[in-house]
Amino acid sequence: MIADRFKNYMKSFTRLIPILLIYGFATHNACLGNEITTLKSVPHLMFGCAWYPEQWPESEWEADLARMQAAGLNMVRIGEFAWSSLEPSEDDYELDWMERAITAAAKHGIVTIIGTPTDTPPAWMTSKYPEILRVAEDGTQLQHGSRRHFSIGSEKYRTLCKRIVGQLAMRFGHNPDVVAWQIGNEYTEDSFDPESRARFHRWLEKKYNTLEELNANWGTAYWSQTYTNWNQIPMTTGRANPGLLLEYKRFVTDTWRDFQRDQIEVLRKHADPRQITTTNLGGLGWANRFNRQLIAADLDIISWDEYLGAGWFDKTKNGTGHLDPIRSGASHDLVRGWKQKNFWVMEMPPGFVDWGSVSNALDPGETRAMAWHAVGHGADGIGFWQWRSALNGQEQYHGSIVGPDGEPLPIYEEIAKTGAEFIKAGPVLDNTQPVSEVALIHDYDSRWAIEFNPFSQRYDQMQILIEYYRALREATQSVDIITPEMDISRYKLVVAPNLNLISTALAEKLTKYVRSGGHLVLGPRSGMKNEFNALNRGRQPGPLATALGCRVEQYYALIGDLSVNGHWGSGKVTIWAERLQQVTPDAEVMLQYDIGENWLSEKPAAIRRRQGEGSITYLGAVLDDDLMGRIAFCWVKEAGISSPIIQVPRGIKVCRRIGNGDEVFIILNFSPGIEQITLPNTMINVLTNVEVTSVTLRRFDVVILKRKIKIN
Repeated sequence: MIADRFKNYMKSFTRLIPILLIYGFATHNACLGNEITTLKSVPHLMFGCAWYPEQWPESEWEADLARMQAAGLNMVRIGEFAWSSLEPSEDDYELDWMERAITAAAKHGIVTIIGTPTDTPPAWMTSKYPEILRVAEDGTQLQHGSRRHFSIGSEKYRTLCKRIVGQLAMRFGHNPDVVAWQIGNEYTEDSFDPESRARFHRWLEKKYNTLEELNANWGTAYWSQTYTNWNQIPMTTGRANPGLLLEYKRFVTDTWRDFQRDQIEVLRKHADPRQITTTNLGGLGWANRFNRQLIAADLDIISWDEYLGAGWFDKTKNGTGHLDPIRSGASHDLVRGWKQKNFWVMEMPPGFVDWGSVSNALDPGETRAMAWHAVGHGADGIGFWQWRSALNGQEQYHGSIVGPDGEPLPIYEEIAKTGAEFIKAGPVLDNTQPVSEVALIHDYDSRWAIEFNPFSQRYDQMQILIEYYRALREATQSVDIITPEMDISRYKLVVAPNLNLISTALAEKLTKYVRSGGHLVLGPRSGMKNEFNALNRGRQPGPLATALGCRVEQYYALIGDLSVNGHWGSGKVTIWAERLQQVTPDAEVMLQYDIGENWLSEKPAAIRRRQGEGSITYLGAVLDDDLMGRIAFCWVKEAGISSPIIQVPRGIKVCRRIGNGDEVFIILNFSPGIEQITLPNTMINVLTNVEVTSVTLRRFDVVILKRKIKIN
């Protein structure tokens, strides 16, 4: 019998040689079979869900997977909360059930993303090693029974994480049906345990080398804060030294990045190169506990979890409301900007959540529109959370695609319709991406600096950024959101609404951009501080004042509104106003405050200075939406950016992706009624394969069009 098995082994191995030569690696389980295993890759347009086979009898898996396949799903994510099922006791690994689940999914044309289970350490671990538990800032140590209860600074926990990830990678790193690894789940909390505090002090010492350097840059002579020993430095998020607060955020970023890198290194040691790495960042996209762009930098592709709500900037309303295409679009463009490439939405609610102040359901058609809207902004994959309602646990009421009985819920039909459309459009959208000529700068350091001291409770910097985004997108139909460290030379227009921290090096980069023909716009509070969160000695915009030919004489938090007028028109100023002063005669006043009994009467509110073919503009006030929209059209026109190809009424959103010699337009109707759109030329309706010159859309309807790229 052994001889027969050996002969079969050699026979199958001989068959595998061509595959080894082509791919450079072998599948892990094809050697004992009589069939060559097909190595899977990520689908053109991924469409799937979070599936928890460990929560259900294995006898029910087949029915679940058959329904997934019928709905057009081609991906499942598994394992991210399954540590106790994968390692029920220390060094006792039970991975066979996961292999059976992966194999069962593959029989239905479904590939698998494995989530490393490091967001939920099991009870045996937290009992045996209590030092791995997270400590809140008030000194309270978390207990077992939830998630995210670990300390990212714990070396013991990191060792345990690497061990389970290594076991998974060795078992599934060559599995032909596994296409990606998700590291952890929704990174969130930091820890204030003694080990993390010591890590913070070492981090500071490595950065500053000497306490003299740290004291000088933090200005610790203020309030007698001067430090003579590294361990004297507090670790806090309260009202503290601005330099300390900024460095703590940078430290948290580096700590999460190190935690992630530990797992990446293990995966890359054992897994095929075709299996890519990602993580899913939560917090409604805009969360800023750490610098998300730096987290994304080490991954092959970044993912985020899109959950809706009017509470994106109002924590009391999280999870409520409906799809706001501007806020949602800005979030997608922010995520795409982290790596300047397409991304995945790993989690999206199938109808509703269960943690909102009012967990209302999305309207019929809205979930489909939400999925296609994400694709329009650069998503190459959509995953729903979750497939099936859990019988118990903290999210029992959360929306799902099928109920606890395994039978389809009302949303299933809409999911299936979307899945069928993804199958049709996937090949057309493959290797395409959004292309923009205008960039909006979002800077975590500047955002943190303003957050530490907003000066006015009315100054909502994220709402201000969204209003800039709204105005620019309505003028262009495409906006990139990037960080100031990225290459800006390819953009005709770069707008920085809240660039509070401007170092000398960044000022030189932005000045070079303007002198090379670029058009730069700075918003309020720009250039107040340097890279250490200390005030610049020169007035705003700090090291850019010379290039601008203007400076800010003073800034004012407003209680009531003011009026402005000038070359860009007239309107209202609200929340914040800065009094500008021309320094050079070629600095043009574009807006000035109207006459009034205040410090701003008839003073400049916006100044522009041309430099060759480029220009630099400073807008020192928060404006009403109407005036902001008109000004954005002026900026776009002056930068030489063409008008949108497809003209549409308000409420219709057009997204364009380019690639393979084609332009692909995804058009969605977010207005309450029926809208008809006339196209500039004949295009192909991708879902019907019919040529059209106009389209009619009902509320939440979508059409996907393509045409060959027009070369002028």
